[in-house]
Amino acid sequence: MTLIVLGGAPAQRQAIEAAAAVGIPTVVCDSQPGVGDVAVSSEDSAGVRRAAVEHGAVGLIAPGTDWPVRIAAYVAEDLGLTHPLSVATAVLCTNKVSQREAFDAAGVPQPAWSVDAPPAYPCVVKAPDRQGQRAMSIVANADAAGQAELTARRGSRSGRVLFESFVEGPEVTVNGFSVGGRFVPVAVTAREHFADAPGVAQRHVYPSGLDDAGASAAAEAAVTELGITDGPSYTQLILSPQGPRIMEVAARLGGGHDSEICRRAAGVDLAGLAVRIAVGQAIAASELEPRPEGACVIEFLRAPEGELVSTGGPAGVSFYHAAGHRYGPLRTATDRAGYVIAQGTTRQEALKRARTAVEAVRFEVA
Repeated sequence: MTLIVLGGAPAQRQAIEAAAAVGIPTVVCDSQPGVGDVAVSSEDSAGVRRAAVEHGAVGLIAPGTDWPVRIAAYVAEDLGLTHPLSVATAVLCTNKVSQREAFDAAGVPQPAWSVDAPPAYPCVVKAPDRQGQRAMSIVANADAAGQAELTARRGSRSGRVLFESFVEGPEVTVNGFSVGGRFVPVAVTAREHFADAPGVAQRHVYPSGLDDAGASAAAEAAVTELGITDGPSYTQLILSPQGPRIMEVAARLGGGHDSEICRRAAGVDLAGLAVRIAVGQAIAASELEPRPEGACVIEFLRAPEGELVSTGGPAGVSFYHAAGHRYGPLRTATDRAGYVIAQGTTRQEALKRARTAVEAVRFEVA
């Protein structure tokens, strides 16, 4: 019952560990030396197909990054394997322009947008087929829009650019799971950014302390419109003064270890469910029902610029990189250095414990 996992970086670790916990063998495809079981890029459909055939795979999962979601769907369809997503849905979920078009047609609330020019200022300019703030800029006026467009176009796989009006308000993430077309919002978390790195999450906080019901309803409408009837979904929203606005939906687990919050504080093993549905196992409705227990915070680490010599910190801190890694400016999610997870009986207690843990972390760089 081998499961092919697309990617072996930190964003995929929860799924890999969840598979081990339930006794499902995995083969990890990753082109980075020492990261995967086979040296195949998670974006190489032919290579992933070869790995699936060679290892007798019964399923594929792309648990933490967007583009491999469509690769997994392509290969599963080609080999006739059970898979929670159709190719059509996977393609729709990995192109933000296609999402915007679908949401407009269905009346799902979202920012004003265009592929031709900024609809308003301030404006978010992005590559519609990338993630993690790659090639994304926020511009205040037309003077900065030209360079932002060039950056996005160069970073885009397709050469297209997406312009979105900037929406004011707190951001939340809805971590959901669907079975047979029934969507369950497992956990809604507040998503707070680094002040000087727009869009890059510094922490996820559960419970959010915000409009969970409104966020969940908007997420359900978006997930339904994209055709995600089975498996995990990760929806980012802004709670604007005019109501929730959908920023994007991914048909996967959250790449910021969100499934750990779901498991620890919401009582749902989201990563385990994603692994099981990927190999065709049935999911009972009772397994999706949240059982909240206290609060949980994931706080991401920022290292000083330079070459990493050593790290240190309290028990439970996770570092992403080994000695020799070079840190530059923090601009995207992949520039983060690690994370801590803190729990508490209240939101305030969990936040305090997270801050205390981060203060005890040490980076030595040269």
